[in-house]
Amino acid sequence: MAPTQKKKTGGKRSALKDVVTREYTIHLHKRVHGRSFKKRAPWAIKSVVDFAQKAMGTTDVRLDPALNAQIWARGIKSVPHRLRVKLERKRNDEENAKEKLFTYASYVPVTSFHGLQTTVADTE
Repeated sequence: MAPTQKKKTGGKRSALKDVVTREYTIHLHKRVHGRSFKKRAPWAIKSVVDFAQKAMGTTDVRLDPALNAQIWARGIKSVPHRLRVKLERKRNDEENAKEKLFTYASYVPVTSFHGLQTTVADTE
């Protein structure tokens, strides 16, 4: 008996309808593990950008200065183990934009990471 084939729907999803905001916890400790001390904070920044690209599906990721300051707050070699980040997928209104959407990553202060899940926040 031959396996049945699924029908492929033609075309892509419209990404413009996908303007959404989510909060994630990024485990930076595992991402900078084994990295030499003088490269940990820059590597953590790149890891946050990579995480945002994969989670939101955009290549244009912009970091909030407060997020950057939080990663660098304890110096170059002792980055925080975990970080709560709000990722907002927004429309790109610039005229010569290569992409229609971009992701804006900002810092969310929390007292404890225990029991936190990924949440979809209201876009305001």
